[in-house]
This record gives sequence, C-alpha cells and structure tokens, in this order.
Amino acid sequence: MNLKGRDLLTLLDFAPEEIEGLLDLAASLKDKKKNGILHRMHEGKNIALIFEKTSTRTRCAFEVAAHDLGMGTTYLGPTGSQMGIKETIADTARVLSGMYDAIEYRGYGQEIVEEIARYSDVPVYNGLTNEFHPTQVLADLLTIREHFGALKGMHLVYMGDARFNMGRSLMIGCAKMGMHFTACAPEGYFPDKELVETCKSIAQETGGEITLSHDPYASVKDADVIYTDIWVSMGEPQEAWEERINLMKPYQVNADLMSHAKDTTIFMHCLPSYHNDQTDIGAAVCKTYGMTALEVTDEVFESKQSLVFEEAENRMHTIKAVIAATL
Repeated sequence: MNLKGRDLLTLLDFAPEEIEGLLDLAASLKDKKKNGILHRMHEGKNIALIFEKTSTRTRCAFEVAAHDLGMGTTYLGPTGSQMGIKETIADTARVLSGMYDAIEYRGYGQEIVEEIARYSDVPVYNGLTNEFHPTQVLADLLTIREHFGALKGMHLVYMGDARFNMGRSLMIGCAKMGMHFTACAPEGYFPDKELVETCKSIAQETGGEITLSHDPYASVKDADVIYTDIWVSMGEPQEAWEERINLMKPYQVNADLMSHAKDTTIFMHCLPSYHNDQTDIGAAVCKTYGMTALEVTDEVFESKQSLVFEEAENRMHTIKAVIAATL
C-alpha cells in the first residue's frame, strides 16, 4: 500500500484494499501505543489544524496522533485564521502548504476542503464537512472489526436522519467493505439518490448491500450494529428541534428497539450524544418536549452493548494511520 501524498477527502476515493490497509496500520500503531513502543516516524514534521467547527474528539485525536508520530501541531480555531475573510481559501492553502507537511480541515461545505486540497502541495485531511466525515468512519470500521473479527457481511443499521455526513459516509464505508448498510429514516431523510446509486454500484462489486427503510423494528432484526447520531446537526437553527423530534421519535434507539435485534448486536454513536438531560442543550430540549433523552436512551448508551468510547478512542488510532501512511 502506497498512499504517500494522498488526500483524505472522502472514502469514495479509496479502494477497499487501501481502507483495509489503513485499518491494519491503525491496529498496529494502536498495539504499539498500548505497549509503550515509540513510533515517532515523522519526527520534525508539522500539521496545521483548521477548525471552523469546534470539536472534542477530532481535535484531540489529531493532536495526540501527530504528537505520537513526532510532529508539531498548530490549531487554527473559528477565529484563528483569515481564510475566507481577508484571504482566499486558495491563498491560505498555498501559504500553509509552504509551512506545514499536512493540513486538516473541519468545517462546512465539502467544496472548501476540496479547494484547500486543490491548491495545497501537501496532504489534506477532511476532519468533517457537511457532506462527509471519513475519519470517523475509519474509526467505526476499526471498532466493528475489533469486535467481530471481520467487516465483510456485517449488517449496520443507521437509525434517524441519514441525509448528512454520518449517514452518507457510513453508507460509503459499508459499501466499500462489503457490508450490508440500512438507512432507517422517515421519508425525505435518506442520503441523496445519486450517492445511494453510487454506493449500490460499489456494493455489487464488494458483496455488500444498500437498503432504505422506514421500519425500525424490521430493520434491526438482523443488525450487527445499530448506529445513530444527534437529530439536529451543527449549524442548523434551534427551530429545527420541534419538527425533528416529531419525526424522529419512532427512530430513537431504546431498550425496546434493541430487544428486537440480536443478543450480539452492538450500539455505536459518533458523539456527542443527548442520551440524558445532563448537558445545556440536552436539558433545554428534554424539558421543552417532555423527554429524558433524545436519539438514544441512557439505558442503551451505558449498556454492555455500547462501544461508543472504544469507538471514540479509535478516532486517534485511525487518524494516526492516515497521517503516517500519507506522509
């Protein structure tokens, strides 16, 4: 596997064997870290981290991964650069690629990270856009492979609003790896038709399958993984909550839904999660709509079937593999 100089903008750009190779490398680097074996293979190199949207896991994962590899990091928060304000995206990309060995972008439209990559002379990594979240899906795939021992033939059900980055990116990841992906959502909340058809075509070659469903109980019957995300994404107006809750209530991952799945089914979530009312937003929304949790109940989130924190840790190991392989 030779990925030197490659960008990670979406997993559509990577062959199944390249994704498998990144997962193998992530597993190897994870083993080294757990056993205290240094792996500073990119000593003296540096990465610029552009965050137009704030984050806990993505920022920490990139910083720890880079430091473990011997690299320096510069964090550019929402007000940390002039990109798009006093300076064009193209100019920013050329300036940063002259100083750094890699660039990460987390923010809004996919066109922004693609423009950065177009004008950059160094690898560019998508830490999240409205359309795609490839580093999260790599962590998800590693977590599933660690738990079940394989990916091919596994059935992942994404429950809720599948229109945005997680539903779309999980569908791509499953199609690439020969998995069965089900988007279970209300009408109008599926990934766009063009991407669905693209993934169906990929799945035909890998042995995977893509299904769209409105029926939560039927969807989870044979699920190996039940996955969900928050119902209102970053950047959406607060008014979206009422409409979304009315639509998504039947798709909440709770004990009743899990009881219709297999005993071996696991639960996953990219985080953050409104699994209780112990956050400012969670408390306000739950109080307004008479709920104690939103997309997943605390009972499921804290259960033995939940792998959310193993999944969160794997963000760092898979991001480290991406950086190591592309530099």
